[in-house]
Amino acid sequence: MDRYIPILIFGLICCSIPLAMLAIQLFLQVRRPNPAKTEAYECGNPVKKEALAYRFSIRYLVIAILFVIFDVETVFLFPWAVSLGRLGLFGLIEMVVFLAILVVGYVYAYREGALTWA
Repeated sequence: MDRYIPILIFGLICCSIPLAMLAIQLFLQVRRPNPAKTEAYECGNPVKKEALAYRFSIRYLVIAILFVIFDVETVFLFPWAVSLGRLGLFGLIEMVVFLAILVVGYVYAYREGALTWA
């Protein structure tokens, strides 16, 4: 149990530093409210419409998030392909399981209608 004390101390330090920074900034910040600070910033141009006037379909965001998730997961294929010779049959089975989970995710997203635009 004595071996874990440095890890516990390190974890406490890692958690306390951000909390201390947030506490310090509460005391040091300058509060000067101004209506210009709360306006939307559009590259120096005056705001023409409310932010809620720019509505677009939530499906765009869902497809973008799905793309990022599945794209990041497929990045794991390159290191696997490079080290396949050392991994052998175990590495092949692990990648087949990984790809099966990825395909199940795609099928689920397709059945839920997340991949349709209209």
